[in-house]
Amino acid sequence: MPATPHDPHTWGEIARTVVIGARIQRRKARGKGTKALEKRAEEITKRAQAREDARRKK
Repeated sequence: MPATPHDPHTWGEIARTVVIGARIQRRKARGKGTKALEKRAEEITKRAQAREDARRKK
């Protein structure tokens, strides 16, 4: 179930994305790569959007 009617993410997905975002910022500050973390956050968003699109089609 989405957290809000305007957002496809559940509360758990929002929390995971926020944690990943914090890790990305720490790694950027240290001058390290963030590509894998960014990909993981994008995958969470894609799965959430696909799930909500399928739910709305019913």
